[in-house]
Amino acid sequence: MIQVLAHRGASGSYPENTLAAIQAALDVGVDGIELDVQSCADDYAIIHDTWLDRTTNGVGRVNQQPQSYLAQLDAGKGQGIPTLQQVFDTIGTQTDINLELKHTFSLDKFVDYIEDHIQRGVITREQLLLSSFDHHQLLWLKQKLPWVRIGALTASIPVHYAQFAESLHAYSIHMDKNFINHEYVLDAKTRGLKVFAYTVDKQQDIELMLDLGVDGIFTNFPCQTKMYLQRIGAYER
Repeated sequence: MIQVLAHRGASGSYPENTLAAIQAALDVGVDGIELDVQSCADDYAIIHDTWLDRTTNGVGRVNQQPQSYLAQLDAGKGQGIPTLQQVFDTIGTQTDINLELKHTFSLDKFVDYIEDHIQRGVITREQLLLSSFDHHQLLWLKQKLPWVRIGALTASIPVHYAQFAESLHAYSIHMDKNFINHEYVLDAKTRGLKVFAYTVDKQQDIELMLDLGVDGIFTNFPCQTKMYLQRIGAYER
């Protein structure tokens, strides 16, 4: 059976990467929630873009702004930009958390931050999945946190298929739904990797991913996606 992961929370119905989108995804019982995290000047912010202007009423680069400024901004419908602490406090151990690390990211403090929250029981090792398009980040993290599950993001079909992810000791490959085929999925699974596809909302795309045999899909509409999968007998939870 396929897994349903909420892309930036239930971002098709609520402002992306906000607590409202996260809570909506939790309410429908998703298998995991994917969120974007990057460094601001003095904290970790849950926001996708390098710049603030697309998703908030703020200006400037996220990594140059203090949390005190970000906390004042509207990320849509009165929602704020969550901190990573707020995300952990909201989700707790309810479902898997996939944190996509953006390129503006401070990794050294992040390792200590993650280990502290696990030791205190706020989250568990088993529910955490760290992904990135920057595979150097993933390699570094795997060396620092050998236990951590990493997901190698890609928007291409490499000549040697999933070899790059195997060399990273990744748990999963996160493939663009437009750059995926049977051979790629089979190669990944032969190497012991999970395959997650993004971003899958339309019924025809859902059916294609089922045919390809992926393990999970990232969707902006987790409620509708789950209902459709249940209706066709492809989802049990």
